[in-house]
Amino acid sequence: MVDKVVCYVVDGQRLLVFTHLSHALTVTGVQVPAGTIEVGEAPAAAAIRETLEETGHLARVIRELGSATYDLSPMRDEIARRTFFQLELVEKAPERWTSGEMNPSTAGPVEEWECWWMPVTQAHVLAAGLGALSGRIVPPPA
Repeated sequence: MVDKVVCYVVDGQRLLVFTHLSHALTVTGVQVPAGTIEVGEAPAAAAIRETLEETGHLARVIRELGSATYDLSPMRDEIARRTFFQLELVEKAPERWTSGEMNPSTAGPVEEWECWWMPVTQAHVLAAGLGALSGRIVPPPA
């Protein structure tokens, strides 16, 4: 069992997502920032860190949405215990931009992806169970 966070970064009715540039969409799917909670790290702090690492943008937590488990096999022999958060960016971001990780968890080469905004109502298409609690997102007041 590995403790992880999933980050729903919301701007109005839009959700921040990304797709990998060096892997087929059929392999990696559409994702949101997410990752492993480090030893001694609070889940909310991990959500902020993961969002910054994966998008290059600082965010703040709006609310915790709950938790769920996800079996990552056969890709990895791991059960992820995920805590889901709704966040917002501290500063406005472009419509699309390239980001990535210098030290991905797979210990492989640098990973790059394109970040973009999708309607929150389409979050059910997220890969690997990342959309599991997207129905709990509360849009900010207009």
